[in-house]
Amino acid sequence: MSPGLPVSSVHVAEDLLGVTAVVLESGWGPVRRPVAWTVAVVLFAEALGVAALNWFLGVVVARQRMSLAGLDPDTMSLSSKIGGVVFGLYFALCALVALLVAIRDRPPAGLGKILLVSAAVVHGLLGAFAWGLAGWPVTLLMVGVLGLVVLLLMTYDPPEEPRDRAAGAGGPPVSSPPAPTAR
Repeated sequence: MSPGLPVSSVHVAEDLLGVTAVVLESGWGPVRRPVAWTVAVVLFAEALGVAALNWFLGVVVARQRMSLAGLDPDTMSLSSKIGGVVFGLYFALCALVALLVAIRDRPPAGLGKILLVSAAVVHGLLGAFAWGLAGWPVTLLMVGVLGLVVLLLMTYDPPEEPRDRAAGAGGPPVSSPPAPTAR
């Protein structure tokens, strides 16, 4: 749990094997799932938008037979379409991770966490490039998506033990007591 965050509830959870555990939840509990759902919807929309835009640009290049520095227009058209499909699938996969986080209400782990961190980095870079190429409204959009992805990653704290157990009020002693001596 992050220091300084309010503790809203302590749950006693029992799993299928009957093992009981005390779980501390941070104050982010009511915010986590809506943020995860929002990130999933935004990333799915972005996946469709990126794929459609690149496909459209590929069609425009092919129909107008444009060439850039002597490159073959068919190659440029095909690469634009392939790039759109690849980036669309990447954002769709990131959205799928966010959707699974929303459904399970558990933090992303492993490859899912790596995908979401990389999506945050990509949106930060896109926001920086958009400032010079498309202006501040697009930059604000990219920074907004970046903020949502980072919020999704930050609201799921790892489960911790209660504070009284961590302070040594009920667990095993740190060192054994001194051995009794014979008098």
